[in-house]
Amino acid sequence: MPTKPKNIVQAPWTGLTYKIIGQAMQVHNELGPGHREAVYHDAMAVKLEQAGLNFEDEPYIPVTLDDGTVVGGNSPDHLVEAIVITEYKARFHLMTKDDQARIISYFAALPECPVALFINFGRPRLEYHRLLPPEKVQAFQREKWGKPGK
Repeated sequence: MPTKPKNIVQAPWTGLTYKIIGQAMQVHNELGPGHREAVYHDAMAVKLEQAGLNFEDEPYIPVTLDDGTVVGGNSPDHLVEAIVITEYKARFHLMTKDDQARIISYFAALPECPVALFINFGRPRLEYHRLLPPEKVQAFQREKWGKPGK
C-alpha cells in the first residue's frame, strides 16, 4: 500500500503555486540556465499572462522605521493573484539564508500573503522553494540582524 508523503501542506493556494511553478519549469525548459535574472523575470511575466494569472510586476514595498518614516523600499519580482510573492534568481549556487531573510521581510510587509515562491533559474535543474511566513517575523528579524526587541 503506497504511503502518503509527509509534510505536504494542502491549502487554498496550493494549486496556484503548482501553476506558477509549472510556468517556471516551462521557462527553464525553453531558455535553460545562463541568462541574466531580468530575462527570466520578463519570461515569467509572459508565461503568467498566458496562463491567465493576475499579477503585479515588482510591487513597491516601503521599508519604514518604527515611527513610520519611509527609509527605502524593496520589490519582489511578482505578486501573483495578490497572495503569492515570487522572487526569481539566476545563480549557480543554492538558496541562501539571505534569500530567506529577504522573503521574510516581504511577509512582514505583506501580511495578507500566505506563501512565497523562491525560484532559481541559474542551475541545471530549476530550483524552487515554497516558503510560509514564520509565526514570529519580528523574532526572526531580531535573530538575523540583532535588532533589539521593544
